[in-house]
Amino acid sequence: MASNKILVIDDTTVVRVKVREMLPPGNFQVLEAKDGIEGLNLIRQEKLSLIMLDFLLPKMSGWEVFQQIQAQPELRKIPLVVMSGRREEVAEKISESFDDFEFLGKPFDQKQLISAIKAAMAKAKQPRQDKTQSVANTTKNGNVSVPTGIVTPATSSTDIQALNEKINKMQAEIDSLKKQLTQVVTFIKQKVK
Repeated sequence: MASNKILVIDDTTVVRVKVREMLPPGNFQVLEAKDGIEGLNLIRQEKLSLIMLDFLLPKMSGWEVFQQIQAQPELRKIPLVVMSGRREEVAEKISESFDDFEFLGKPFDQKQLISAIKAAMAKAKQPRQDKTQSVANTTKNGNVSVPTGIVTPATSSTDIQALNEKINKMQAEIDSLKKQLTQVVTFIKQKVK
């Protein structure tokens, strides 16, 4: 009997089968769920060693499943690998850095899968900040105060790098728009003469 239960929540059969086949033979039992509701039910019913969660799911999205997991301290202890073909979409929804789970980009190979599982297991062993408490408190005059010693969103180097890339992209778009505006103004001035 397998001692480690791994739940793969993905609406694509190919991905679920791929994960099953890529895991080293031995003491793994792979449970599968094709949507968020089925996955959440299995999370609550089974004693799991790891959850692999696709971010885009039918019936209940991976984001909603993630929120349910984070809301319950006993579920937050389970190592979690979030899978998606679009890392930026995950980063937009999950404002905190990826400290409590591991991200696995699709498509992936066996080496990336094993690496993500190991990283998720290591992260699950780390002490975690209580997500049920608010990170920022609003004072009587409406200002937001951040308690000292608490890491605010977007502080990891990966998050900062992603934000810098977005800023550079937006700056290039702004420069392009300024150039176009200058051309339009020049054209209008010529027509007015």
